[in-house]
Amino acid sequence: MVPPVPAEEEKMPGLNSIIHRLLEVRGSRPGKGVQLTEKEIRDLCTYSRDVFLKQPILLELEAPLKVCGDVHGQYYDLLRLFEYGAFPPESNYLFLGDYVDRGKQSLETICLLLAYKIKYPENFFLLRGNHECASINRIYGFYDECKRRYNIKLWKTFTDCFNCLPLAAIIDEKIFCCHGGLSPDLESMEQIRRIIRPTDVPDQGLLCDLLWSDPEKENTGWGENDRGVSYTFGPEIVAKFLYKHDLDLICRAHQVVEDGYEFFAKRQLVTLFSAPNYCGEFDNAGAMMSVDDSLMCSFQILKPAEKKKNKFPKF
Repeated sequence: MVPPVPAEEEKMPGLNSIIHRLLEVRGSRPGKGVQLTEKEIRDLCTYSRDVFLKQPILLELEAPLKVCGDVHGQYYDLLRLFEYGAFPPESNYLFLGDYVDRGKQSLETICLLLAYKIKYPENFFLLRGNHECASINRIYGFYDECKRRYNIKLWKTFTDCFNCLPLAAIIDEKIFCCHGGLSPDLESMEQIRRIIRPTDVPDQGLLCDLLWSDPEKENTGWGENDRGVSYTFGPEIVAKFLYKHDLDLICRAHQVVEDGYEFFAKRQLVTLFSAPNYCGEFDNAGAMMSVDDSLMCSFQILKPAEKKKNKFPKF
């Protein structure tokens, strides 16, 4: 009698082997790569795309779970996050976008995240960041990494997948999560639910703002954004939004913050950033927010790596 195929293998042939190889480099020197086959990566994109489209564009999630901000291709820091917070499915996760670009290992990073999404579709969630967009990751590193290690066609397959990612999540009807922030166009959650996927990120409007806007404490309302895209919003915009929708907190990413997390507007908004020593240029910590059953939020910090004091041997 043929033994039954494990459920996750039915979801995608070879999935366990892919995850095993991606995790095998734990403990290796940071930077050691994992070269999956082109077909394996293509499968990760197509299978995960199907899962994204079966699930809502505005996710409704339940605590407990851990929320992570930008990772930006820092694969070994992603592994550290999982070591710290427990590997799926021991903990549930929500990532807020910006998986690719800037860091050296965008491919390993996005492949592990997509693999976990396929394997644990009800426990592992990924939102879209502004870098999960062809016009941005064409410029900031992901396109070049795909072209160097595989080919341009594979980059286009990722674009098809990214165009189907959900845009926002609400945890237990109280914590609103997105990559960037609020939008002057956002009156009702129904507007998010009505967005049709697949979709590119437009230059303006609701979808753009959810991925691009930033809080600004000097603002009294909406302001111009120095990024040249979207807006900034002040503390009273946050307070009004929470009151109107009966929410307690906005959780977003999109900006590097020194301690890995930073509160705004009397702790009504928190920025999370999960790539320590961002780009090797910042001295920031990375953070992950744990939300428990009672919606108590606590923070787990990934400290930046110690600076090597002696770069050169003493003779």
